[in-house]
Amino acid sequence: MVDKTTSGTVTTISAFLLWGFFPIYWKILRHVPATQILAHRVIWSLVFLAILLSIHRRWREVKIFTPFCPNTLIFIVTALILGSNWLTYIWAINSDQIVECSLGYFINPLVNIFLGMVFLRERLYRWQMLSLILALTGVLFLILQYGRLPWIALVLAFTFGTYGLLRKTSRAGSMVGLFFDTAVLAPVFLTYLIILASHESGAFLSIDPKTDILLMGSGIVTAVPLLLFAYGARRIQYSAVGFFQYIAPTGQLLIGVLLYGEPFTSTHAVSFGLVWTAIVIYSYSTFALYKGSLPPSKKEG
Repeated sequence: MVDKTTSGTVTTISAFLLWGFFPIYWKILRHVPATQILAHRVIWSLVFLAILLSIHRRWREVKIFTPFCPNTLIFIVTALILGSNWLTYIWAINSDQIVECSLGYFINPLVNIFLGMVFLRERLYRWQMLSLILALTGVLFLILQYGRLPWIALVLAFTFGTYGLLRKTSRAGSMVGLFFDTAVLAPVFLTYLIILASHESGAFLSIDPKTDILLMGSGIVTAVPLLLFAYGARRIQYSAVGFFQYIAPTGQLLIGVLLYGEPFTSTHAVSFGLVWTAIVIYSYSTFALYKGSLPPSKKEG
């Protein structure tokens, strides 16, 4: 049987790989306003999750959490955070700012590590701390060379970092938690789409079948990596989640540069070098600590 740490690692990495390819999907839908894409993401994600809950016969879990006010408050907060993250990301992609999106998800792991240390009391050992410093240096270098406050990147980093922390500490499972998140937002966005349809200004069923299929498919491509992430984050250290998350922005940046022709400067090269060096050091130190090959003095940092 696969142990908890291994399964958590595999599913978390899989989620970040999928997120790395996200810009391609949303670029195809760039002719649709970001708010409409967000509305369809929420609604079709809710539909997809309802189907999964029915298949796995897990509606009883939904009923368990429904009556309690504290749970309702948590789901409202996570829903608003998740919706803000989705809208910012979609708008940025539609505005040809994939590079800044990738910057946000380079910053996000640092936010995860900080949150893990402060709220979950997770500890970094000597080599892990060195890797954190290297990664922080790489990200700060990128920010300083950027020449302005990267607000898109900061919004993406802090909203997703906070969402991940709340999902990790929530008693609800990944599927049930995401179902509640989308259920909170769905009535608002369904009303919005109905109003658009009444004024014949909505994109759904009015452009072409390809657009309709992609909008409906947004529920699947949205829910699957989030479910993988929520499952994995609950089974490994949150600081480890932070470093795995560099996979997604690396994929996004490569797609932005190689597929969509955005510039890759010497600044990006330096930052990438520092970040990937940090990942190698962190991965090696974590593996060595797990196998017990580092002496106690080094473990204690």
